Amino acid sequence: MTVEMTEARFEELVSEALDLIPAELTRAIDNVVVLVEDRDPEEPGLLGLYHGIALTERDSHYGGSLPDTITIYREALLEVCDSEEQVVEEVAITVIHEVAHYFGIEEERLHQLGWG
Repeated sequence: MTVEMTEARFEELVSEALDLIPAELTRAIDNVVVLVEDRDPEEPGLLGLYHGIALTERDSHYGGSLPDTITIYREALLEVCDSEEQVVEEVAITVIHEVAHYFGIEEERLHQLGWG
């Protein structure tokens, strides 16, 4: 059962999830754009996606690169949740998961830490 939620409310949840990230980490985030889209066209069930060069992989050739993107997929997230409270939780998990990829944390480690 899909949870009903306005786009504005969902974007507010994404913003609130970003606010959960400690200030010392947010200060380290550079050249990243966070987007909200309905669904990933290639993987409609995907909840979020980091696309770019992880901070741990950047070198002297990185300068002048287009911003990395973190995309949070609204319809996919709403579809897997049964309540607004669950949406709040899943959005936070997804945002933190994708930001962790920016910092170079791999999928397996995220699952070990409970952010899978």
